[in-house]
Amino acid sequence: MLPPRILRRLILAPLVLVLTVAVILTLPLWLVVITAVSLRLPPPQRRGARFLWFGVAWLVLECGVLIASLGLWVASGLGGRLRRDEFQERHYALIRWFLGKVYGAAVVIFQLSVTVEEPVLTSDEQAARLTRPVIVLARHAGPGDSFLLVHHLLARYGRQPRIVMKAALQFDPSLDVLINRLPNAFVPRKVSESGILTEIRRLAAGMDSDDALVIFPEGGNFTPRRKRAAVQRLEERGLSAEAKRADNLDHLLPPRPGGAIAAIEACPAADVIFVAHTGLDHLITIGDVWRQLPVRAQITAKWWRVPADEVPKEDRISWLYDQWEAIDEWITSTKRVGP
Repeated sequence: MLPPRILRRLILAPLVLVLTVAVILTLPLWLVVITAVSLRLPPPQRRGARFLWFGVAWLVLECGVLIASLGLWVASGLGGRLRRDEFQERHYALIRWFLGKVYGAAVVIFQLSVTVEEPVLTSDEQAARLTRPVIVLARHAGPGDSFLLVHHLLARYGRQPRIVMKAALQFDPSLDVLINRLPNAFVPRKVSESGILTEIRRLAAGMDSDDALVIFPEGGNFTPRRKRAAVQRLEERGLSAEAKRADNLDHLLPPRPGGAIAAIEACPAADVIFVAHTGLDHLITIGDVWRQLPVRAQITAKWWRVPADEVPKEDRISWLYDQWEAIDEWITSTKRVGP
């Protein structure tokens, strides 16, 4: 159960600061323990030191975000002006800094490389790039996919992301503070679908030209068991055509169309961007990451844009499945080619 916000601020945030100091002071001991444990594992699994260094980097960056957030709260008149544009911009800049440093740490520690296949933009499209909001529909797979996507939206494309996230993520103090100060939504685990759609409509309706609403239509990472369950649910609802198309997907869960359609209806002026990626999608649990993370982590991504005036007005579910099949085919071809 998620504690009230006041307790999270008074307990969890200071706890991160104390934990960070404690880890740094005892770092030599941790290195000895991790090294001893790693020696008992086969060579490909001796990656404990890398996880330790990344964990330390994450904790230090968390502390930096919390201290900066406190400074912004004081500068805003003890929170009175946090909703003003100037402070919203500063918070987006802080997220950009945090994710940029996390990304940089992953590049150094895990030798992470990300290759993005982008459509070639005409001069007119380039000039008009930030003149319309966008709805980003992305595959949900692999560790940190949302972090990487938000990092690229902020740093590479100059967008201000809006995301609907699980309420449990508020156990992370820096996410709790920053995301709650910006136009995002945390939804409880047992919230109804109508409650989620209400939040999506709210976020989509308020978008400006440089905003991006990020949605993961699958609702979770792909596993064969989840796919079978999703196909069965479609069949039980009498959606035999969708069930057949979902059953033919090799790498994806069928899209849940409600959120995407709600966003499009709430912001009809938005272009729709589809994002596919692969590389670490077989790493689903923490155990998978520990056992199977390669020496060089490689992610390949591709996105394409559907202009607002080309988004169909009818039969949007079939159109969404068309895009999902295109993502599935791209993943198959990418995996076949390999790194």
